[in-house]
Amino acid sequence: MARVKDPAVRTLLIERAAHMLRTREPITLRSLVAGTGVSTMAVYTYFGNMDGVWKALRQEGFTRLAARFTTVTMSADPVRDLAAMVAAYLWNALEHPDLYRVMFDANFDLEDLKAADASLEHLVQAVERGKGTGRFRAGTDPLELAIQSWTIAHGLASLVANGPLPRETLAHGVPLLTALFVSAGDEVDRCRLSVENGWKHLRLPG
Repeated sequence: MARVKDPAVRTLLIERAAHMLRTREPITLRSLVAGTGVSTMAVYTYFGNMDGVWKALRQEGFTRLAARFTTVTMSADPVRDLAAMVAAYLWNALEHPDLYRVMFDANFDLEDLKAADASLEHLVQAVERGKGTGRFRAGTDPLELAIQSWTIAHGLASLVANGPLPRETLAHGVPLLTALFVSAGDEVDRCRLSVENGWKHLRLPG
């Protein structure tokens, strides 16, 4: 009779592996399960082998990011929504700093190779809506503006989640995004208000 898999065990092992990577602890089959209360067989049960752990580890970061994006309720203001998704990105990075660090580690494959593209697509769609409502000029490349928005998010997250700067640094996101969106055609005062409203979606752990 096949054993019923417990999602909590899978999550436990993924988060432990992410933490061990950040703290540069050697990761082996035995060290991964040490102190968790599960046996080495759990690695085979949930991941197949250690290579499966690495794939699942990176995948989990994008899975949680996608889940965080779904918490952003779309409004009639696409600029607000785009800023809210950047804020959600930062929220996810700060809540899961170990997994965030692994998300962009090219040494590990993804279980679903389209996961990163799917995350970016949330931002692309917001830019498309911005063009449709006249907030961004007609010639704006949705993918390019989405990538620029992601770049701001990633820069702030990298400097704060696992980096040297304090959380107060995140406040720079508002003027940075405002300047970016104004350069894409939005009106300054209206843009600033939209970004500030979207930025309220940022939640800080603790």
